[in-house]
Amino acid sequence: QVQLVESGGRLVQAGGSLRLSCAASGRTFSTYAMGWFRQAPGKEREFVASISRSGSSRYYADSVKGRFTVSRDNAKNTVTLQMNSLKHEDTAVYYCAGTINTAQVMGVRPDLIKSWGQGTQVTVSS
Repeated sequence: QVQLVESGGRLVQAGGSLRLSCAASGRTFSTYAMGWFRQAPGKEREFVASISRSGSSRYYADSVKGRFTVSRDNAKNTVTLQMNSLKHEDTAVYYCAGTINTAQVMGVRPDLIKSWGQGTQVTVSS
């Protein structure tokens, strides 16, 4: 198990950029594939992006592809989400997640995820 804490969420103008960070505890961080999910008011939680244990593979939801970049630093036990060209539709609470499964399946099998952060609010003004 790994404990996760997100940070970096704030109010930002449409077209702007924001970087979210997720700090993980423990010395087994590199054994977890990591990802980001988000949940907007009145909507279900949706997959945003994920990254493999080594960082060699990345996966993105179609809605954010080309605008968001997920990365990780295993030496620092952190995963980040760089968000560019933000849209009002990106407004949501963003959650960091970790799994002993693969990054590829995070978007289709979120039920397999055992570790979740508390969430950080991102608000994009229109």
